[in-house]
Amino acid sequence: MIWGAFSTLFIGLCHYIVPRLCGVRLAGAMWSRALLLIWNANLLLAVVLMALGWNRGWEAGELPLVNVLVLFLVLIAFTAQCLVTIGRRREAPLYVSLWYLIAALVWTDANLVLLILGPDHVPGINNAAWHGLFLHYVVGLWITPAGYVLIYYFLPASLRNPIYSHKLSLIGFWSLAFFYPFVGLHHYLYSPIADWAETIAIVSSMMLIVPVWTVLQNFFGTMVGRWHEVGPNLPAKFLITGAILYLVGCTQGSLEALRSLQEPTHFTDFVIAHSHITVFGTFILWALAGALYVWPRVSGAPLWSFRLGNWGFWLVTLGIASMSLVLAAQGLQQGFMLMAGVAWIDSINAMRPYWWLRTLTGLAMDVGVSLLVLTMVKGR
Repeated sequence: MIWGAFSTLFIGLCHYIVPRLCGVRLAGAMWSRALLLIWNANLLLAVVLMALGWNRGWEAGELPLVNVLVLFLVLIAFTAQCLVTIGRRREAPLYVSLWYLIAALVWTDANLVLLILGPDHVPGINNAAWHGLFLHYVVGLWITPAGYVLIYYFLPASLRNPIYSHKLSLIGFWSLAFFYPFVGLHHYLYSPIADWAETIAIVSSMMLIVPVWTVLQNFFGTMVGRWHEVGPNLPAKFLITGAILYLVGCTQGSLEALRSLQEPTHFTDFVIAHSHITVFGTFILWALAGALYVWPRVSGAPLWSFRLGNWGFWLVTLGIASMSLVLAAQGLQQGFMLMAGVAWIDSINAMRPYWWLRTLTGLAMDVGVSLLVLTMVKGR
């Protein structure tokens, strides 16, 4: 979802956003097609290699080293394209989407160095700490600012309404930059990592309420006087639904960083519920919204069927919301079973009915996305 679905859509949509915000053509645009082919071929190879057992063992960093190196080089090239384009822009002020774009690309280029070195070159408990940094740099310093790039551009554009507050944009940006780098160790509470480092991660996790609620106030404020337009407006519908799920997922994420709440949820599917409702329920939905907005303007043809797209919206939204509820419920049950001294294998067997429900919700999401792809492709 992070590298294949979200990142691919994000890079493609940036080819639409950046020239329009800068007033100039994308620098090195002649190289974009080659980078696209390399990016997708590399992801396909990564899937094959992981199926054959090439796995570096890090959550969100499973890709074999050769694939990580290719990702790194492509993102370096894309970063250069965007930064040169921004440097040549016609308007001196930077719109908020460009702030987040610069930050996301520079932070992630640096973070991929952690991934290149981490799994094989950092021993012992320090490897877990290093992984905690990398994992939340991917979530907080890549897909989060990249997602903000999309919604800050496409929500006002789809509603034809200016963003609610420039000041809130500033608070959201700098609080994200200040608090998110320190939260990664909350994945390793009750571990041999120093308690003071874990406590810093917990406090930083709670402080993430500041950037999350700030940007959400900006998005919901932008909707004032425009709520009646959401129904027939597919991009806006995806964007605002993703924002609502973002509020739920991030509130859950901050709270589960507390030691008392993490005790029954540590290493259970409750944590996976949080990951899914944010990564897919928010950022994939925002990326799909951008695709639905851009596609008719690029192809020169309207979406084939609003009704089909609307079915896709409901299947995707209800699928990911139901999956997250199922995962949260089974995670809590497993956690309390383990706290009660139940054998681990018995706790896993108790999860089987939930996993069947999870499979059905995942199928709903698959069908929903397929309907969205169909209504775009058929409209050409």
